[in-house]
Amino acid sequence: MKICARLFSGLAVLACAWVPGLAAAQAQTPFKLYISADMEGVAGVVTEQQLGPTGFEYGRFREFMTDEVNTVIETAFAAGVTEIVVSDSHGNGQNLLIEKLPKKVTVVRSWPRPLMMMEGIDNSFAGVILLGYHTSTHNLAGVRAHTISSARLADVRLNDKQVGEGELSAAIAGHFGVPVIMVSGDDQLVKELQGSLGNVEGAVVKWAHGFHSARTLTPAEAKDQIRAATERALSKIKTFRPYTVKTPVRLDIRFKSYRQADMLAYLPIVERLDSHTVRFVGKDLPATSKFFEFVMTYDPNMDP
Repeated sequence: MKICARLFSGLAVLACAWVPGLAAAQAQTPFKLYISADMEGVAGVVTEQQLGPTGFEYGRFREFMTDEVNTVIETAFAAGVTEIVVSDSHGNGQNLLIEKLPKKVTVVRSWPRPLMMMEGIDNSFAGVILLGYHTSTHNLAGVRAHTISSARLADVRLNDKQVGEGELSAAIAGHFGVPVIMVSGDDQLVKELQGSLGNVEGAVVKWAHGFHSARTLTPAEAKDQIRAATERALSKIKTFRPYTVKTPVRLDIRFKSYRQADMLAYLPIVERLDSHTVRFVGKDLPATSKFFEFVMTYDPNMDP
């Protein structure tokens, strides 16, 4: 019986050798990483001149944003990651120069998206990196501090806790059991999210002096910091825990304008808490995210 077992084992090895790629396919376990990339937290960004198509520096800073994303991608593949999804999560969702991204990467672009800045996440991912993020609208410091819309929103809460885009993204990932493992942005962003999410790795690429000013690293030095933080995070990925929010989820949105709260209160699923604040209760984070995305992107005059 032992001789037969050895013979069968030997034949299996020979079969793998004769079938191209079979041994490699069997040896490689899927290891997926999700990257949500914003732009306000990219090195050098301080004003709207870097953040949108009308800004005189926007073209250059699309390059810098893409370079920061590629730094994470290259580091992740070198560490054994097998598949990466990148969410272009800033502005119009069409900032990354996708022709400069490598193979084995897919990109989520434009809006609307049911899962907002985390569209495409599911429970098959090992971890999430929030790249180029910024502080929330309730933070007293940080470059371009806001939550979703600096023009429209004054406060956002999940189950009575004030949150920014980082916590919102982490909560959506947490619904699927996926932890945030690294964040990058200014010093105030890293401080904010490490305070909320726990032991996430952080890459500080600039130090905020105000809403529109900072002391910043050069793009080259920023990439070094991002690379090092990504390496640290991936080397201990099993130590991170998902950021979870109890269900059902109470979403409170405070608008800067009176009228938006007034009109949303016409919906029977919406409760008006005060003159500027409405509440929606979702069964879970995906349902809550869909409502939030509807509120922020619905336009009866939008193109088909």
